[in-house]
Amino acid sequence: MTATPVYPRDGEFLALEEIHAAALDRLPRDAATYLESGAGTELTLRANREAFTRWVIRPRPMSGVTDPKTNAELLGIPLSVPVLTAPFGGDALFGAEGHLAVARADAACGIASIVPEVGSFSYEQVAAAAPAAARIGQLHPHDSFDFSAARIKAAGYEALCVTVDCPVVGFRARNRMARFHPDPVVWRGNALDDGSPNVASTYGARVVPAWTWDQLAEATARHGMPWIAKGILTTEAAEAALAAGASAILVSNHGGRQVDPSPASLDVLPEIAAAVSRQVPVLLDSGVRTGADVFLALALGASAVVIGRLAAYGLAAAGERGVRRTIELLAQELHTLMTLAGVPDIPSLSRKAVAPRL
Repeated sequence: MTATPVYPRDGEFLALEEIHAAALDRLPRDAATYLESGAGTELTLRANREAFTRWVIRPRPMSGVTDPKTNAELLGIPLSVPVLTAPFGGDALFGAEGHLAVARADAACGIASIVPEVGSFSYEQVAAAAPAAARIGQLHPHDSFDFSAARIKAAGYEALCVTVDCPVVGFRARNRMARFHPDPVVWRGNALDDGSPNVASTYGARVVPAWTWDQLAEATARHGMPWIAKGILTTEAAEAALAAGASAILVSNHGGRQVDPSPASLDVLPEIAAAVSRQVPVLLDSGVRTGADVFLALALGASAVVIGRLAAYGLAAAGERGVRRTIELLAQELHTLMTLAGVPDIPSLSRKAVAPRL
């Protein structure tokens, strides 16, 4: 008979694999399925992980590097490690405090939170729960854009993150087959006063799929905040986002939850980073599960990575402490690998530190 696994209730996990296992052990089955699934036949979901297996880290022994510096900066925000948490929606499905806990963990670890529009808590609630956190407010191009952006700015957020790849929610077959219908309150943290949500999703939103880059450029300019274009997978889209005034590019396929099949984020990262020629920072999400993944993404052109499922696993495993431990373990592994690869600091982490797997 297999023994029931025992996980530390205080969140003192020793490896990210323990956090993942604890999250799936503690989540209701339907919530776990929702978290783990992707669009279509999930080719993109699998491709995101497979992309990381095509690269290796080149060790550099006797380098003299013993304590590499992992700190970085993004849009003027100091980061203890080049990691941000993603704006995953429905966060109360994975922990009662959702992004309130995530933001507090981020602040404790010295990284930034991207706070969702389709979340369980409002922009203002997250700001009040974690006043010391560096926060970026995520929103969608829709008819309440100005209202949402104004709220984000008034709540003291440092930047906007505009999700450009989700005018409608992807065709998520596994979710559909699970017949999972959670309480709509988990999506309505930023509902308007009249009770209607100002979000771009299929959860009762007022969506304007016909938005163009010109419209987005005009809308973002009205608020005078730096903004990240989230959901970029081609050089054409990256160049269009730059022309529209984006302050950063987030290479993302929405964790494999939108277009299936679509390119793995890591596979297109180098060409997009080359296309923008370091005019603005390039970030990456989708498929990041380890500190080695962070190392590879940074070496291939990312300025920082954004973690969604990893943060949700931490939240499900042990709330705020679980998220904090997730970030700590990522940072520890990145620090170890930078030491072994002879990389003294983040600006020195380049394509020379990695090679295609033979």
